[in-house]
Amino acid sequence: MTEASPQFRDNSALSRYELDVDGYTAFTTYRLAPGVVTFLHTEVPPQLRERGIGSQLVQAALQAVRAAGLKVVPRCSFVAHYLDTHPEFGDLRA
Repeated sequence: MTEASPQFRDNSALSRYELDVDGYTAFTTYRLAPGVVTFLHTEVPPQLRERGIGSQLVQAALQAVRAAGLKVVPRCSFVAHYLDTHPEFGDLRA
């Protein structure tokens, strides 16, 4: 059974943004410093790959970062690539 819509959250206890889809959780880990979020690693379970879930997750995470008035340091190659291919988030780079 497919969930009605993915559920996004900031799991600050684990320092990661999460997206629940179809009973699985994709996540991107981060380190928070004053004014900056450094993205470290993004992981999408094999069952969710090739469906754009990673992009949905990173988009939601970047929107959360923007809403919090923070900047981004993309140490994760997936997040760096997303920023490179989505200029609408370019202003978030630290």
